[in-house]
Amino acid sequence: MKSATEALGPTRVKLTVEVPFEELKPSLDAAYKEIGQQINVPGFRRGKVPPQIVDQRVGREAVLNEAVNEALPGLYGKALEEHELEPLGQPDVDLTKLEYGEVMEFTAELDVRPEIELPSTSDIAVTVQDTTVSDDDVQEQIDGLRERFATYTTVERAAADGDFLTIDLSASKDGEKIDEAQAEGMSYQIGSQEMLDGLDDAVTGLSAGESATFDTELVGGDLKGESVQVTVTVTEVKEQELPEFDDEFAQEASHLDTADELRDDMHERVLRGKRMEQASEARDLVLEELLERVDIPLPDSIVDEEISGRRDQINQQLAYAGMSMDDYLDSEEQTADEFEADLEKRVRDSLAAQFLLDAIAKSEEIGIEESELTEHIVRRAQQSGQDPQEFAQHIMQHNHVPEMMSEVIRGKALAQIVEGATVTDKSGNVVDLERLQADGTLSDESDDESDDDESPVDAAASI
Repeated sequence: MKSATEALGPTRVKLTVEVPFEELKPSLDAAYKEIGQQINVPGFRRGKVPPQIVDQRVGREAVLNEAVNEALPGLYGKALEEHELEPLGQPDVDLTKLEYGEVMEFTAELDVRPEIELPSTSDIAVTVQDTTVSDDDVQEQIDGLRERFATYTTVERAAADGDFLTIDLSASKDGEKIDEAQAEGMSYQIGSQEMLDGLDDAVTGLSAGESATFDTELVGGDLKGESVQVTVTVTEVKEQELPEFDDEFAQEASHLDTADELRDDMHERVLRGKRMEQASEARDLVLEELLERVDIPLPDSIVDEEISGRRDQINQQLAYAGMSMDDYLDSEEQTADEFEADLEKRVRDSLAAQFLLDAIAKSEEIGIEESELTEHIVRRAQQSGQDPQEFAQHIMQHNHVPEMMSEVIRGKALAQIVEGATVTDKSGNVVDLERLQADGTLSDESDDESDDDESPVDAAASI
């Protein structure tokens, strides 16, 4: 077999392969046997029909085509190995010569990984936000913890700011009730502003059993943005009672003995969270700097395929959420053209980052341990709210394990570069990220403080 390549572009190659007829003989024998088992010839058992009889019954051309179809994948793979090509997607194959007893020739046009001249990484320097923890930051955490232990008491008085209500809503337009805009038994906290404009003013001062009508705009459905009249009826008023932040509460809500100890613990938790945000920001800035230092050509077919896949994914998510694309564009304050341009940019940035990190990982001979893959699968399962075992079974059944492995390796490559970069905060202090792990945590941080932070591995998978 002889093969040659021709560059059609930075990421497009034409592969020409010539195969002497003798090399097709094993495939030709297999084709005669396969076809011989499918035809019924008097005087011959199935599978024992001589080649000349098979030629008479089905034609030599049919046998030759069967042999070529059987041989092509192996021949194509051998040519790829010979020229060290890494294909992206399926090739466009054209059989250019095929005659019995003659040399067979075929061509394959395929997209390949771009050749990347790796940029220098030793002089990368980025600036991140400070990790200042204010009293307000700590108090916000304390208030959130107190709310988790709050009690709710039904009260016989007018509703006031902060109260929790049970309400019924009925919308109408020009005196006609809107069937899809009726709701009963809904929970709502005054001041949360999570429903309709004007709702807070309407319910404030109402007691259980009282109603009020106000004008507003619907925020969803076919009449989204339409001005309507809404009647709200309060059926129950509950008062939230927060526990005192004292030693007794500290013992109930944590493993600590005093309120001071709990406040200090909250301070450390906020600080660790800000340090993780700082590490995440450094990672993103380093990757951005890397991409600015290199020009990575991208195969148009791969870009188009990825754009189509992401668009379909977005449409599925919108359908699940009961939103149309127009609703989504309105919420994002985007036009359709702006959405498409943004989607294409994100896809191109993502593919460029993946190609670059793959090249760096290959250059640095970065591998993967089984424990690293397991940890990554567990993290991805937690992020998607799935059971880790079920998630693992799903990716194995759908052959997503190589994809998971690539994500881990890219994350390790990115973490290695971030560790070697010069990172300072806005106050000029050097930020130590030498302990940055591939899962995005620092080696002295506990897992429960980093679960909500996107890691370099996750970044490599989602950018």
